Amino acid sequence: MKEKEFKLKVAKATKWSTITEIFAKLVMPITNMILARMLVPEAFGVVATITMIISFVEMFTDAGFQKYLVQHEFKDEDEKYKSANVAFWTNFSISIFLFGTLAFFSESISVLVGSPGLGNLITIACVQLPITAFSSIQMALYKREFDFETLFFVRMVSILIPFVITIPLALFGLSYWALIIGTIFTYLSNAIILTIKSKWKPELYFDFSVLKKMLSFSIWSFIEAISIWFTVWIDAFIIGFYLNQHFLGLFKTSTTMVNSIMGLITASMIPVFFATLSRLQNDNSSFKQMFYKFQRTASIFIFPFGIGIFLYSDLVTTVLLGNQWDEASELIGIWALTSAVKIVFCNFSSEVYRAKGRPKLSFLAQFLYLIVLVPTIIVSAKLGFLTLIYARSLIQFYFVLIHFMLMKFAIGFPIVKTLNNLIPTSFSVIIMGIFGVLLQRLNDGVIWSIITIILCVCLYFVVLCFFPIIREDFHELKNRMKSKNHI
Repeated sequence: MKEKEFKLKVAKATKWSTITEIFAKLVMPITNMILARMLVPEAFGVVATITMIISFVEMFTDAGFQKYLVQHEFKDEDEKYKSANVAFWTNFSISIFLFGTLAFFSESISVLVGSPGLGNLITIACVQLPITAFSSIQMALYKREFDFETLFFVRMVSILIPFVITIPLALFGLSYWALIIGTIFTYLSNAIILTIKSKWKPELYFDFSVLKKMLSFSIWSFIEAISIWFTVWIDAFIIGFYLNQHFLGLFKTSTTMVNSIMGLITASMIPVFFATLSRLQNDNSSFKQMFYKFQRTASIFIFPFGIGIFLYSDLVTTVLLGNQWDEASELIGIWALTSAVKIVFCNFSSEVYRAKGRPKLSFLAQFLYLIVLVPTIIVSAKLGFLTLIYARSLIQFYFVLIHFMLMKFAIGFPIVKTLNNLIPTSFSVIIMGIFGVLLQRLNDGVIWSIITIILCVCLYFVVLCFFPIIREDFHELKNRMKSKNHI
C-alpha cells in the first residue's frame, strides 16, 4: 500500500471511528443519567458483579484471536478467511462449553462473588457468550481493513437499544433485570448485523495446524487479557467481598462514568492506532512518529477532561448521576485526575507492545502492577470506602512508572522525549487548573461554575496555540476535515 493511500485510509478510519465513539460516548452517559435516577446503587452493584463474571469468561471465548486477525500479515485472502473460520469455530465451541459450565455452577459462583441467590441471573446473562462468537471475528476483520464506517452503523443500532429496551423495562420496575436484558439484546443486534453485512461468513472448515499457529501468537495476548481483567475487576471482587453491593455500585458506576467520558477520545483512537502501528511495525522511524502524534493528540483533550472533572466533581456528579449519588463525588474527581495521566502514558504504550508483536511486555506490566495493587486494595478496603477511593486512584501513578521503564528499555522510547512530547498540553492544563481554582474562590453557584468552565476551556486552548507543534496539529486536522477524499 502506497504511503499516501495508507494515510488516507488511516484518516478515513479515524474519522468514522471518532464519529462512532462520539455518538456512543454521548449516548451512554445520557442512558446512565436516566437509569441512575431510576435505580439505586445496589442494582448497579449487582450488574457489576455479573459483568465481572461475563467479562472473565469472554476472554476464553476470544482467546486473543481478534488481535491475531488484525495484526498478522496474511499472504492472501484465502489464508485470512481460513484463519477466520478456525477462530470462529474455536470461539463458538469454547463459549458453548463455558455457558453450560457457568449455568451448572451458577449458584456456587453467586456465593463466591458475594451475591448469593443470583444464580438464575448469572445463567441468563451468560446467554450472550455464544452470541458474541458470531460478531467478534467479523469485527476484527473490519478493523483490519480500516472499515470503521460499517462498524459505525452497527454501533449506532446497539446504542439505541437502552432507549427501547433497558429504560422501558426499568420503568416497569425490573431493576437489574432491565440492565441484563438490555445487554443481551445489544450483543444480539451486533451479531445479526455484522454476520449479515460481513463479506466473510462462517464455513465448515477447521485445520488444527492453523489453530496451532494462531495459538502460538495468541497465547501471550490471552495471558495479557487475563492480567488486564484482574487489573480492571479485582477491586470489584474485593469491594463486594469486604464491603457490600451499595459501595460496589458506587465504585463501578462512578469509575465507569468517568472512563466513558475519557473514552470519548481514546475509544475512537485506540482501534485505529493499533491497526496503524501494526502496519508500520517494520518501519521504526514512522512507528515512533505515529505514536508520539497519537499520544499528543489524545492528551490535548484527555488532560483538560481529567483536571476539569476533578475541579468540578460535585457539579459533574449531580448532572450525570443525580443527588442520590453524592457519596460518589470525591471518587469521581480523584479518579478522573489520575486516570487522565494513566490513559495517556499507559493505554497507548500497551498498544505499542501488541503492534510490535510483544504482548509479553503488556502482561509483565500488568503483573508488576497487580502485585502492588491487590494488597493495596485489600488493606484500604478494610480501612473504609474513602481510604479505598484514594488508594485505588493514586496507585495508577505506579502503573505509569512501570510503562515508562518498559517503553524505554524494551521498546526504545526515551522517557525524556515522551515527556517533552507532552509539554504543550501539560503546561496549558496546569495554567487552566490554577485559573479554575482561583475562579472557584469567587463564587460557588451553579451558573458561576458553568461560566468558569467555559472561561477555563478558552484559556486552555489560547495557551495551547502558543506552541508551534500544536498549531501544526490543528492545521493538519483542519485540512483533513475539509478534504473530500476523507469522507
